[in-house]
Amino acid sequence: MSNTLELTKQLISRKSLTPLDDGCLDIIGARLAPLAFGLEKMRHGEVDNLWARRGKASPVICFAGHTDVVPTGPVTKWDNDPFTPTVRDGMLYGRGTADMKGSIAAFVTAVERFVAEYPQHPGSIAMLLTSDEEGIAVDGTVRVVEALQARGEKLDYCIVGEPTCVGKLGDTIKNGRRGSLSGTLTVKGIQGHIAYPHLVKNPIHLAAPAIAELAATTWDNGNEYFPPTSWQISNIHGGTGATNVVPGTVEILFNFRHSTASTTEGLKAKVHAILDKHGLEYDLLWEMSGKPYLTARGDLVDAVASAIKQVTGVETELSTSGGTSDGRFIADICAQVIELGPLNATIHKLNECVAVADLDALSEIYYLTLVNLLVKNK
Repeated sequence: MSNTLELTKQLISRKSLTPLDDGCLDIIGARLAPLAFGLEKMRHGEVDNLWARRGKASPVICFAGHTDVVPTGPVTKWDNDPFTPTVRDGMLYGRGTADMKGSIAAFVTAVERFVAEYPQHPGSIAMLLTSDEEGIAVDGTVRVVEALQARGEKLDYCIVGEPTCVGKLGDTIKNGRRGSLSGTLTVKGIQGHIAYPHLVKNPIHLAAPAIAELAATTWDNGNEYFPPTSWQISNIHGGTGATNVVPGTVEILFNFRHSTASTTEGLKAKVHAILDKHGLEYDLLWEMSGKPYLTARGDLVDAVASAIKQVTGVETELSTSGGTSDGRFIADICAQVIELGPLNATIHKLNECVAVADLDALSEIYYLTLVNLLVKNK
């Protein structure tokens, strides 16, 4: 059994349902300490975080990820216990195999090999791990980033181990993510009996033309890496439940998934301008859950793409699709952030799994990336 498979199985055996770590970070710390990593536990609320660093010089290459996993769903519908790692037909089954304990194990074994072969390597290697990524993500990576910012610590390169690949290991790198900006819009009217329309103001009718314009608006055209910004309504609530009452308000929940071609401030201003143009009386509460970030082609993308090509023969593609990740926080202290991990076909599903062969291949890709950035480019 390979070192990467063995470590992945150890981690899967821990019931680290978000926001619990259940000892995963201790297992990882025990592997990093003999490699001269300084280990710094950062606990916030119920969340355990680990910042580990080897070296003091630049460039700083960080591997980032999370030990927490989503709930299993009905355990009886799994082919094996989700926290009993099981190898069957070349696949490793268990909750967190792909998202993302396999990546974390590959981080560790790649670093172990690299340090053994290049004990006096230039630069620094770091790991940023949390148990609060699958949950509300308020006491995890964002807290570690804040602590590093406060003492002026910056990263040069970061690889987040999120499962990014679609059909074959290495076929997709995430080199950015769209931002997520949500709004709760309450349009006001006058409630009354539906049979006396001259005595009421129906907020649903009043809001409809503005909704139509918002839905038809081109917010931006995207760019080389991002599709155009999308505006979507997720919920509309209005009415008292009675069929003969015009409601006094209607509440509309909407969300932008936006590219770096737009700013948060610009999107907010456009929405307010459209609502004001239609003469609506309204309240609007905004919530930003993630800023967009982008890493263009450069040192990190080239180093990872070269490693993927060498290990798998695949010409990788760059993508910014999907939801948010902790990369959005790390981008505040790191100019180049990408995501690379195993296939994402089974993440969050019953019988989550990863190909055993992909674990060693992923470790090799991470190892060669370290070589490319710290040895070949020194």
